[in-house]
Amino acid sequence: MPHFIIDCSADVLTQASEPDMLSAVLNAAEASGLFTKDDIKVRVNPYVRYEVGGKKTSFIHVFGYILEGRTEAQKAGLSQRIVKALADLFPGIEYIASSIDEFTKAGYCNRHLLPA
Repeated sequence: MPHFIIDCSADVLTQASEPDMLSAVLNAAEASGLFTKDDIKVRVNPYVRYEVGGKKTSFIHVFGYILEGRTEAQKAGLSQRIVKALADLFPGIEYIASSIDEFTKAGYCNRHLLPA
C-alpha cells in the first residue's frame, strides 16, 4: 500500500512506454520520502474511448490512495512530484493531474492482515 492508479488516454503510450510511465510515478512516490519502494503499487488503465471537455484530448490522471496520517503539505508535495515527473516524461500532454486520497486504517485490510 500505497496504490497509484494511472488513468490515461491510450495515445499517450505512443509518446513514452508504459514501463517508463509506471517507473516515473513509482520513483516520484519513493522520492517523497513517505513510502518505501517495496510498498508502492502502480497500475495503468489506458482508455480508447474518452472525452475531455467534449473533445478527444490526451490526458493523464493519477489517483493515489494512501493510508491516513499524512499532512496536507505532504499530500500536496506528493501530488506535485507525480505531476512534475509525468510532465517531464510527456511534455506534449496538456492535461496531467494527480489527486491523493486517504483511507482509514480501520477500513483497510489485505490478505496479510487476516486473522490466522
